[in-house]
Amino acid sequence: MKRPLAALLGILLVLSICVGCGPKGDISSGVAEQDFPVTVNEVTIQDEPKGVVVLSPNLAEVIMALGYEMQLCGKGAACTQEDLSVLPDMTLDDPQSILGVGADLVLTEDAPSEEQKKGLNDAGIDVVTIAPATSREDFTRLYREVGSCMMGGVKGYERGEKIAEGIFSTIDDISRQIPQTDTPVSVCYLYDVEGGVVTGDTLEGKLIECAGLINAASDGAGNHMDVETLLMVQPQYIFCPTGLKDTLTQTDQYKNLTAVQEGRVYEMDPSLMEWQGNGVISAVSFMAGTVYPSLAEGTTSLEPEGGESQTPTGGNSDMEVGDVTSDPEQPEGDSLKLGDEGDAVKNLQLRLAELGYLFVQPTGLYGEGTQQSIMDFQYVNNLRITGVADEETVNRLFAADAQPRPEGSLIYSADE
Repeated sequence: MKRPLAALLGILLVLSICVGCGPKGDISSGVAEQDFPVTVNEVTIQDEPKGVVVLSPNLAEVIMALGYEMQLCGKGAACTQEDLSVLPDMTLDDPQSILGVGADLVLTEDAPSEEQKKGLNDAGIDVVTIAPATSREDFTRLYREVGSCMMGGVKGYERGEKIAEGIFSTIDDISRQIPQTDTPVSVCYLYDVEGGVVTGDTLEGKLIECAGLINAASDGAGNHMDVETLLMVQPQYIFCPTGLKDTLTQTDQYKNLTAVQEGRVYEMDPSLMEWQGNGVISAVSFMAGTVYPSLAEGTTSLEPEGGESQTPTGGNSDMEVGDVTSDPEQPEGDSLKLGDEGDAVKNLQLRLAELGYLFVQPTGLYGEGTQQSIMDFQYVNNLRITGVADEETVNRLFAADAQPRPEGSLIYSADE
């Protein structure tokens, strides 16, 4: 009797261990146990890719935000980012060309046909379909999946998570600087004059909320809302892609929008609301700075660590943050860049705040917000736009005739 009982207990123990166990490399329920093989969206990548082709401009932005662009060997024709202009255009229909550039992985947002998938698989090429993010939480999923495909289920997964959280941490910093008001401000972002509008069920809708604004099209779905409904809600501000403003003002129905009649229509680089890389920070900055000019002018109260407040304004020599005064000392030595930290970075941030470029708290950490501020400064002051505070940029930044941020919310993007 003891032996059958022992055998039964042994079987139950094995079953209990195996229940719920999936492949070690599958990231669908969390970080994997090893980098490779890794399974992403039911596709198993056996080894670290020798090279990658990206067909979606949105995924290309994510790859660049992760810092993995050096692995790219080719791109889709829609990937118009200047940094990728040297890469050859590729399609799912030509596996031999993909092999020819040394790639064995393709990342796309549009699922391949069965014929395309077979051709790629027969050539030894993995193709992974990754959907764009629809929410803040889904934003992290997007970065985890892209990171895992390129660098593995541990290293890539964890970097993706870290970068995604860092981007929204910067957005949170911007949100905290938005002036408190009892009167909510309603806005909308129009893609076109045919009902295309950012709705509340999208990541872009969440970006509007992060800018401290009410999305007038929040009740819509699938980025569509009839103009009749929009006329009823009457957003106070309208944002739209570059080049659409004139069309809006000349279209009969849209002429009846109060924001159009009163000249509160603002054009944005369309990539800021279409691609989910670092540009989402710029999207929030642009919208918040347009509606709340004090942000762009550097006059909002920032809360440094320790709870003391300071109010950066252009040329305000009395501003203090902790033990660093508003007459920051010019950093010397090597260039400052993303990831650096220390007093040199803090002095750099304070000078950016004086000139109205910095939206985030000066903490001494060179994060995404500081990088964007440097790019804005370089753009306004006719410098090479790199996001790196090199010697030329620092000298210009601390010069007496450094150009402050113009009124409004000028944000540099790579497509300008």
